[in-house]
Amino acid sequence: MISPFAKIEIIELKEGHGDIKKITEEESKQIINNVRGDFILLHREGTMLDSLQFAELIKKRSIHQFVIGGVYGVNDVVYNAASIKLSFSKMTFTHELSRLLLLEQLYRAMTIIHGKRYHY
Repeated sequence: MISPFAKIEIIELKEGHGDIKKITEEESKQIINNVRGDFILLHREGTMLDSLQFAELIKKRSIHQFVIGGVYGVNDVVYNAASIKLSFSKMTFTHELSRLLLLEQLYRAMTIIHGKRYHY
């Protein structure tokens, strides 16, 4: 359970409809309208970190917003606006699986930061 370490808010945005370009544009506009300040984009072309490096990143930042794109990803506006781009793998995952991986890694990072034994 992550709640002893951090407050988590998950915001799911409405999926777009139509052709791929229209869907990506609609969803990306919603993302930009919902983020406040810096955010971290989960993207297959992002930097890959191990769990200790991810924990260090979390420790250094006071507020974290993570963005997971929809089925077709995000447009260049969202990609370029992200302060950090992270990847869990070179493989592509559904946004639901990406969210699960993110939550597990956030929990793992919190246990590393707070000296708990979960990571080892």
